Amino acid sequence: MNIDRFVFAFAATLILASVALGHWVHAYWLLLTAFVGLNMLQAAFTGFCPLAAVLKKIGIKPGRAFG
Repeated sequence: MNIDRFVFAFAATLILASVALGHWVHAYWLLLTAFVGLNMLQAAFTGFCPLAAVLKKIGIKPGRAFG
């Protein structure tokens, strides 16, 4: 699995988990969904993703988006 796929899978997992927590625990968990979405939007324009930087440092194979 390269960095791009890992980042997308991680973001999707956080979004789904925060929506579930927002529904069953407390609505403030939806702020995590907003944070992940905003981070994905800024990464689309700037090419910088904090998770991708960490994964690159630990040796995960880069992909095309965050290479």
